[in-house]
Amino acid sequence: MTNAEPGKSPDNPWPVRAVATRVAKYIDRLGTVWVEGQIAQLNVRPTVVFIMLRDPAADMSLSVVCPRDLVANAPVKLTEGVQVVMHGKPQFHTGRGTFSLRVSEIRAVGLGELLERIERLRKLLEAEGLFDPRLKRPLPFLPNTVGLITGRASAAEHDVVSVAQNRWPAVRFAIRNTAVQGPNTVPQIVDALRELDADPDVDVIVIARGGGDIDALLPFYDETLCREIAKCTTPVVSAIGHEPDNPICDLVADLRAATPTDAAKRIVPDAAAEQALITDLCRRGGRALRNWVHREQHTLDQLRSRPVLAQPLAALSARADEVHRARTAARRDITRLINVESDRIGHLSARLSTLGPAATLARGYAVVQTMPDGQVLRTTADAPAGARLRVRVADGAISAVSDGPESPEGTD
Repeated sequence: MTNAEPGKSPDNPWPVRAVATRVAKYIDRLGTVWVEGQIAQLNVRPTVVFIMLRDPAADMSLSVVCPRDLVANAPVKLTEGVQVVMHGKPQFHTGRGTFSLRVSEIRAVGLGELLERIERLRKLLEAEGLFDPRLKRPLPFLPNTVGLITGRASAAEHDVVSVAQNRWPAVRFAIRNTAVQGPNTVPQIVDALRELDADPDVDVIVIARGGGDIDALLPFYDETLCREIAKCTTPVVSAIGHEPDNPICDLVADLRAATPTDAAKRIVPDAAAEQALITDLCRRGGRALRNWVHREQHTLDQLRSRPVLAQPLAALSARADEVHRARTAARRDITRLINVESDRIGHLSARLSTLGPAATLARGYAVVQTMPDGQVLRTTADAPAGARLRVRVADGAISAVSDGPESPEGTD
């Protein structure tokens, strides 16, 4: 005997019917819901229709059951790939243990509403900076391997491969064939993008598809695909549709090509055009070099023809007489100046001699100095009796001793 709560231990399990009934009651309390998705499968029976409704942005689906009249009276023809909005009640079938949505109303996603959603998504991605030109990665001049995502055996694949190989025969492709329309498009392209982006040999990735209306190109407006393109580290070229088509993934990609053919022309150079360009550049380079040599040669000829280079000593010879005259004039002026100054110095010397003490002494005067201090004798008081004197005359000096001052009246 055990006291465990039913369903909580292996000794007291619930039977299948109890679990199924409880799950059914829980799901029944969910009420009705509105669901949007793409029709992946459509199985029409005499009274009911079984639909597989798929999420275009994820690998998820939901079983839908509805009356046949509801499908027949739908606002649009329901086929695989059509985007619809359904109103129904979730149900769990206890007998089969399956979950489905019992639909009571089907609405088509109108073009106006679809365009409004696309515009909201475009503004959201633009606000996040996914369209910023500064984030665009440059394409390599000559890619090692081109990753190509396109439909199997499609015209887009043929256009890209054939045009690229005609332009550059050595180009290599890593082709991933995916759905390009319908509910499986986004998951398959996302997986292919991740695989090619992780391949180190792939230098550029091209997503190519032919033209179509907005319903056919709807997967390329998907937010999941756009964000996956923005996350790629390898440059991505979007070649979806034709010139008027402009899905959001074109704005996120690093380069938008108008057509798959235009994408092939953008990703690889034209070998013939490049060879012609090289030939033209070589010709232009040779012509420019020859013109430069001729121009420099002409400049050298002009320089060599100038008189200063043709006869470099002519200018010196023409200036030699002028230099000789200048030297003669300089010598004459210097000599005259020296003579004038010599005469002036002689006159000054004579005047100095005349005014100097030697000339005075020569006329019979003498200079008397007291010894030993050498002071000039100016008064008789400076030479008392016995004072030693030095008497300087014209031809020398003599020593004397003072007898003192004489009497004012003189001697007899």
